[in-house]
Amino acid sequence: MENELEKVLEYIEEEDVKFIRLAFRDAFGVQKNISVMPGEITKAIRDGIPINARAIAGFEGCKDANLYLKPDTTTLAILPWRPDSGRVIRLFCDVFTASGRYFEADTRYILKKSVDKAKDKGFEFKFGSETEFYLFKKDDEGNITDEPYDNAGYLDIAPLDKGENIRREICLTIEKMGLTPERSHHERGPGQNEIDFHYGRPMKAADQMTTFKMVVNTVADRNGLKADFSPMPLKHMPGNGYHINIYATSESGEDVAEYVAAGILDKIRDITIFLNPTEASYARFGRSTAPDRVNWSEAGESELVYIDKHIGSKTRVELRSPDAMSNPYLVYALLIRAGMYGIENKLQLPEVDDANGPMLPKTREEAAAAAAESEFVKSILPQEIIDRYTKF
Repeated sequence: MENELEKVLEYIEEEDVKFIRLAFRDAFGVQKNISVMPGEITKAIRDGIPINARAIAGFEGCKDANLYLKPDTTTLAILPWRPDSGRVIRLFCDVFTASGRYFEADTRYILKKSVDKAKDKGFEFKFGSETEFYLFKKDDEGNITDEPYDNAGYLDIAPLDKGENIRREICLTIEKMGLTPERSHHERGPGQNEIDFHYGRPMKAADQMTTFKMVVNTVADRNGLKADFSPMPLKHMPGNGYHINIYATSESGEDVAEYVAAGILDKIRDITIFLNPTEASYARFGRSTAPDRVNWSEAGESELVYIDKHIGSKTRVELRSPDAMSNPYLVYALLIRAGMYGIENKLQLPEVDDANGPMLPKTREEAAAAAAESEFVKSILPQEIIDRYTKF
């Protein structure tokens, strides 16, 4: 800890840092933060900075009045849109109780436990993301409108694609924060964009997704626009998906991708409420190329799971149902455990049947009921998190 503290203190001095954002997330993955001055960072790293536990969604069941934020020093990043003189940095935090234990309902900790469980069994998971969002105009008073930023379509270019410069600014900003986007392009809907990331270890991938959404929202706002990640921003246009690419490796070198895919297919109805937490999530299912059935293929169009066995590459499992209103820490934790279920039971993929596979939940209520009754979900998540998603 002292070595980590020394490095942070050196960085603060060398980079003229004047403000530090200590960031964490609530049960739904919404980023929160508390800001401290550089003189408080030693206390933050050693003892934590207190927050009112019961004011945070999903933390209400905490027995203590306060919880404590302790920064993960490996997540230090400059906020590039803040001044170069008197810089602002951000650190993601873990949440602890007053007794110094991890807080069980902190979703970052829930993911950490799933990663450790897989590691103990000799398996490692990595995740990549393909995330869509719309850009909408604001009026002269700065109010958000329902008018898309452009009328371009899939893979169109400027001048029809007006989002090109915004996407470039987003990618360059993210790079300055130590992350590397893979691809970006215009999507099918008017004003709809997509930016993809290479796969990374689960915690880094979840932190990356949280950072990405913050940057997209910030860059859009600085350009007089509103970014919208919701599943169905426009009623009669393609929805926004958050496709997740999953890679799993074993110490023995065994190809376990199909077991992982089979496990996810087996448990998908149990976990859908956490992957798709809003009412609009279910309006997206079955529209455009969004899946609505529990099925898979090696073709990759509208199936729930696409298995890519590209020659010379590791087998990739792409899950296509989630949307970006979900909490990536919970999503990855549940996918790891579903994948492990498939591996440990050597589950076989069902026959490819695009037309007659079981249906995904059709409503948020149906998805919530499946999760509330699931012993699988109860074995992974604390009851207060389950209740937050399943009780209306």
